[in-house]
Amino acid sequence: MPRTTRIPSNAEFEILRLLWKKGPSTVREVYDGLGRNIDVGYTTVLKTMQVMAEKRLVTRDESERSHVYSAAVEEKSIKRRLVSDLLDKAFDGSAAQLVLQALSDKKASPEDIRQIRKLLDDTARKSR
Repeated sequence: MPRTTRIPSNAEFEILRLLWKKGPSTVREVYDGLGRNIDVGYTTVLKTMQVMAEKRLVTRDESERSHVYSAAVEEKSIKRRLVSDLLDKAFDGSAAQLVLQALSDKKASPEDIRQIRKLLDDTARKSR
């Protein structure tokens, strides 16, 4: 029976980030791309991507000798699930506590503050 979990592990998320950025890639291309950020072996990347295919996080084109993998999930969708999971686990569902923690730990750029303010204003308008 294939696995169906849709929240990726940290290693799977790194691979997805690379596939979202570069598009369809072979294991070698993913391995080379990851090599700059983390110390991991080629066979580990291969096995991880095979598991990701079972989980339906990626698709695999087997028509060529070197299989080509593509992200099967949208970046926005995965990020939404990860934030929702973090919100529930660490902040008891409080978005305010999540935002306060994020802003207290790292200085927000003026552009970040502008975007946050716009989101808050838009949300306030919609709830009136």
